[in-house]
Amino acid sequence: MSIVIVAAEHGEVLDTYRAVLAEALPDLDVWTWPDVPDPAAVRYALVWQPEPGVLGRFPNLAGIFNLGAGVDAILRDTTLPEGVPLMRLADAGMGDQMVEYCLYGVLHFHRDMDLYRRDQADGAWHPRPFVAPGQRRVGVLGLGALGAQVADACTAFGFDTAGWSRSPKVLRKVHAFAGAERFDAFLARTDILVNLLPLTDETRGILNARTLGKLPRGACLINAARGAHVVEADLLAALDDGHIRGCLLDAFDPEPLPADHPFRRHPGVLITPHIAAQTLPREACQQIVNNIKRLEDGRAPYNVVDRTSGY
Repeated sequence: MSIVIVAAEHGEVLDTYRAVLAEALPDLDVWTWPDVPDPAAVRYALVWQPEPGVLGRFPNLAGIFNLGAGVDAILRDTTLPEGVPLMRLADAGMGDQMVEYCLYGVLHFHRDMDLYRRDQADGAWHPRPFVAPGQRRVGVLGLGALGAQVADACTAFGFDTAGWSRSPKVLRKVHAFAGAERFDAFLARTDILVNLLPLTDETRGILNARTLGKLPRGACLINAARGAHVVEADLLAALDDGHIRGCLLDAFDPEPLPADHPFRRHPGVLITPHIAAQTLPREACQQIVNNIKRLEDGRAPYNVVDRTSGY
């Protein structure tokens, strides 16, 4: 019986996964694709953006672990084995990182750092009035494991925070909006929008001309989810006419962002190379080992993906 790691990422990170898994599960061989001596012996697969069809080569899979919070890439594989539980990571060290990243973005726009950066480039000197956090309306789009932590952190910082989710969620001191019928009202009260939605057929392209237009003029955007949530031409148009004042973007479609992409040179755009929240191997392995033990004992695993909903 063995575990196979199928990931685009190589080197030191995969070495850490192999070492931690071998220590925690000494009875299982740990292999890295494509160096798999016996595909039939593979019982578990750890994957990150595997090539379509690879997982179908292992006829005795009992579980697939996605090495990240988002499962949109693997769900596009039409050959994904049916009946095999697909599990995502609930946090694995990503929560604290995402809170740091999104709070930085919120504070960046709240304290007008984007405008001061432009002033510096123009040789200008324009002190601006202070705005208290309670007068700044932050909206978190998506209240899953990461989104809920970000919303709570913004609230703790004193911001007037709301969150939107497909189904109702209850968070202390966070104004909760749910369902399509409440989406526009959520946008209308948001000065700084933080997108942390999963990428599904329903959310692809959700940040478009219509939805961006529902935000107050001069609103700012932080996208730390997926690049395909954004209709790029619509965002650029909203930036150019001033409806969107500025944005912090961490995810793109495709990645890496092409060197000649307009986002790279737009004065209203700050980009980072998909680093908002990176999976920490040791924390991830704790969840993986726990779920493998549950599966081997015949118990239901945690954090199983609903393939219909896409998360």
